[in-house]
Parts: sequence; C-alpha cells; structure tokens
Amino acid sequence: MAGAPRRIWLCADDYGMAPGVNEAIRRLIARGRLNATSVMVGGPSFTGEAIDALDTLNSGETRALIGLHVTLTAPFTPVSEQFHPLRAHRFPPLNEMIRRAATRRLSPERLTIEIGSQLRLFLEAFGRLPDFIDGHQHVHLFPQIRDALLKVVNEAAASAWVRQCGRPRGARALHDRKALLLDMLSARFRAKAARLGIATNPGFAGTYDFAAKADYATIFPRFLTGMPDGGLIMCHPGFVDAALANLDTLTDLREREFAFFESDAFPRLLSEHDVALAQPAA
Repeated sequence: MAGAPRRIWLCADDYGMAPGVNEAIRRLIARGRLNATSVMVGGPSFTGEAIDALDTLNSGETRALIGLHVTLTAPFTPVSEQFHPLRAHRFPPLNEMIRRAATRRLSPERLTIEIGSQLRLFLEAFGRLPDFIDGHQHVHLFPQIRDALLKVVNEAAASAWVRQCGRPRGARALHDRKALLLDMLSARFRAKAARLGIATNPGFAGTYDFAAKADYATIFPRFLTGMPDGGLIMCHPGFVDAALANLDTLTDLREREFAFFESDAFPRLLSEHDVALAQPAA
C-alpha cells in the first residue's frame, strides 16, 4: 500500500506589490492551487480592499497561511521613521544592502524598529500575527538583518515560523550559485533560529535564473525532488500591469507561473510525485 503523500507549502510571495499580483494570488488560493502567501505591508497595493479580499478567502475554511514578507530593499520605502541608509527616500538596492550587512554597516536598532513596525502593520491589518515570516529577495538571511528579524520574532511573534532557504540534501546542484549562497546563509540562519526555539521549514525550493526564456513548467518538477514533508516552495505568480512594471523586473514570468499553476498539468504533476498541498489548520 502506498504511503501518504508528502504535504508541502506552496507560497506566493509579494502580495501587496501590485493589483495584478494580488489578483493572481487570490485566484490561485480560491482554486486550491496555493496554500500560502506572504504579504508586503509596505507595498503600494497593500490596501484595505486587498486586505479584506485576502482575509475573506479564509473565512469559514482556512485556505492559505498568510505571512509577513519583510521588505528592506528598493524600490520600496520604510514604514518606520528615521530608517537609514536611504536612497531618494527609498531603501537601498539589494546589492548595497547585502554589502552593508556583510560588513556590518547597518544599524541594528533601525533594522529592529523597521521589522517590528512592519509586523505591527500586519497585526493591525489582519487582527492577528502572521503564520510565518520571510524576507523579500531573501534579505532576511544576511548578517545583522537576520539577527534583527529573529529578535523581533522571538519577542513579538513567537508562534510564527520563519523561512529558511536551504535546499533538501538530495537536490543541491552545485552549478546553481544563487541556491548555493542561500544554502550557506540558511545554515547559519537555522542555527540561530534553533537556539531561540523558533521553528523553520524543513526544506526550500523555488529559485531559478528568471531568464526571459525560462520554461516554468519544465523547471517546477525539480523543486519537488527530495522535498520533505512540510517543505516550502516559493513562487511568484501574477498578472502584468503598469504598477508591476514600474516596480519590478520580474513581469512576464509571473504570468507563466500563474498559467502553470492554473493548468491541469499542475495537480497531475503533484500526484505523479506523490506530493499534495498541506491543509492549513483552522
């Protein structure tokens, strides 16, 4: 007799970035094709209407976990006062934030205040703490930032788990430099989280090179390789609109991801790999 399928979390990032992203995520949750999304409380499309529409999907039956997508990079702006450094009133770009974090030239106090402020905005919007917390562009894994994030979680959101981005051992291709970096950063992140008693996901997948020619339907099956029960796959479905085009370079690929998840091929693929989406607890 076959064993029970592995239950995984399929999390769409960036809710609140743009109307087309919000709509695509909600449609997939409603169809049972996603079971988690992480929210950018500082995103320009994190509006009252967007909050209510997402929250309504969980009324009666909990369809999806809702997490906080901590955002600390351009083109987005801080939600707290006096955050620094800034570039034209916005967070610095990712590469600068990484350099500053690696050389410990960020302010731990300002990071803690900003992350705590984003957490408070989530609580005000949904009337509860997030189910989990992660970071836009994986910035939460870097030195100083990870310490500030884990401090906030430990002190103010102990029930939430945090996203680590280390791949399952059986799926660590050495040619994927980005994934290798995330593996290394996640090892330190997991260790620090464990010392504080903060839970993390047991496996992670979802990174690829985001090249214009990428065939997501061909790429996705490799994310299932070795994924343990309770593992998490990150995704970025969305519809391209003017708001998205002004904020992010990841555009058309979002529509390809959406089309794949909406297709009949997606549930068939999960079944073939003996995988199912986990059911969020009520």
